[in-house]
Amino acid sequence: MSYAMNVLEKVKRQNPNEPEFHQAITEVLTSLQPFVDAHPEYERAGILERLCEPERVIIFRVPWVDDSGKVQVNKGYRVQFNSAIGPYKGGLRFHPSVSLSIIKFLGFEQVLKNSLTGLPIGGGKGGSDFDPKGKSEREVMAFCQSFMTELFRHIGENTDVPAGDIGVGEREIGFLYGQYKRLANSFSGVITGKGLSYGGSLIRTEATGYGLVYLVDEMLRRHGNSLERKTVIVSGSGNVAIYAAEKVQHLGGKVVALSDSNGFIFDADGIDIAVVKEIKELKRGRILEYTKYRRKAVYTEGRGIWNIKCDIALPCATQNELNGSDAKVLIKNGCLVVGEGANMPTTLEATKLFLQNKVLFVPGKAANAGGVAVSALEMSQNSMRTAWTFEEVDKKLREIMVNIYNNIANVAKEVGQEDNFVVGANIAGFKKVADAMLKQGMV
Repeated sequence: MSYAMNVLEKVKRQNPNEPEFHQAITEVLTSLQPFVDAHPEYERAGILERLCEPERVIIFRVPWVDDSGKVQVNKGYRVQFNSAIGPYKGGLRFHPSVSLSIIKFLGFEQVLKNSLTGLPIGGGKGGSDFDPKGKSEREVMAFCQSFMTELFRHIGENTDVPAGDIGVGEREIGFLYGQYKRLANSFSGVITGKGLSYGGSLIRTEATGYGLVYLVDEMLRRHGNSLERKTVIVSGSGNVAIYAAEKVQHLGGKVVALSDSNGFIFDADGIDIAVVKEIKELKRGRILEYTKYRRKAVYTEGRGIWNIKCDIALPCATQNELNGSDAKVLIKNGCLVVGEGANMPTTLEATKLFLQNKVLFVPGKAANAGGVAVSALEMSQNSMRTAWTFEEVDKKLREIMVNIYNNIANVAKEVGQEDNFVVGANIAGFKKVADAMLKQGMV
C-alpha cells in the first residue's frame, strides 16, 4: 500500500465517527498519492501524518443566559490546524450541525485553501453548535461574549485570526471583537470581517461570491468561452450565493435559481438580486418570500434545485448538498461548469462523475478562496493602519483569483492531468505547506 493510503487508513482509525473529516482527507490524499510517491522526502519527514493532525484542538463549554433568565450551555471549538506558512486563519461557524468532525474538515481544507491564495496565512477553523436564528439581539450578544471569554486567550494577530462563517455575520463579529478588545485591552487586527467603522475592509462581504465568479470567468475565457448569456444556478442565499449571483449578472450571465434550507425559487427572467438582499439581509426572511415580489417566480419546497437546466452550477450553501444523482442530472442537461462556492458542497461520487464527463469542476479550496484572501487583505490594512478603496481591494481580489486559476491549471498540466483542477488545487496547495514544514524541521 502506498504512503498516502497508509496514512489515510491510519487517520480514519485514529479519528472514528468523523465522516466529514474522513471525506476531506480521502479526497486530498487520493489525488496527492502519485505526487507524494515521487517525493520520498515527504514520507521520511512524516509530512502527511503531520498535515492530517491538527497542531492544536481547543474544545470548551459556552454558558450564557437567555431572555427568560435560564442558563444555556453550548460547546465551542477552535481547531488550529497548521501554521507552517503563517498564523492560523479561518472562520467561526455558529450552527446546530457544528461538530468536531465538521470543524476538522473545514480546518484541513482551510490549510490548502489559504496556501493557494499566495498569502502568508496558515489554516484553522472554529465555531459552536449555537444557533443564532430565533435568538434576540441580547441573547446573541450574551453568547458571543461568553464564547470569546474563553477563545481570546488562544488567538492573536500573529497567532490565530478568526473570521465569520455560517451564522457569524457582521453583528456577531462585532460582539466577538468588542469582548476580545475588552479582555485583551488591545485594539488589533485579531478578527476579520469587522464593520467598516472599526477596521473592516471593503469587499469583505462580497469577497467569496465575487472571487468564485472571477475564477470561473477566467477559466471560461481560457477555454474560449465566457459568462455572457450563460444560464446559472446558485444554491444558497447567504452572502456567498447573493454576491456570486450579483457578479454573474455584472458579467452578462443570468442567474435563474437560488435556495435556502427550506426550498428553492426559479425565476426564468433572472433573479432580482435587490429583492433577495431585502429579504435576506434586511428582513432575515426565507427565500419563499421572493414570490411576493416577483409573481412569475416559482417556489418549490425541499431539494431539487439541480434539476433545473443550466450552463453553470455554483453550489454555495453547505457541505454535501450536491450528490451523485444531482450530478447525473446536471451532466444530462448539458452543464458545462461547476464551481464550489461552499466548503465541500459536492460529494466524492459527484466530483468523480463531473471529472469523468469533462465538466469543468473547480473545488472549493480554490474557487471560494476569495473570502479568506480579502480577510488577509484586511489584516494587512489593520497592520498598516490604513484603508483601501473598494476598487483597490476588488482589483487585488481579482488578481488573486486569476493567479489561483493559473496555478492550479499549470500544476494539473504538469502532472499530466490537464483540466483536473481537483488534482491541481490539492498538489499546489500541499506543496507550499509541505516544503515550509520540511524547512522548519520537526515542529
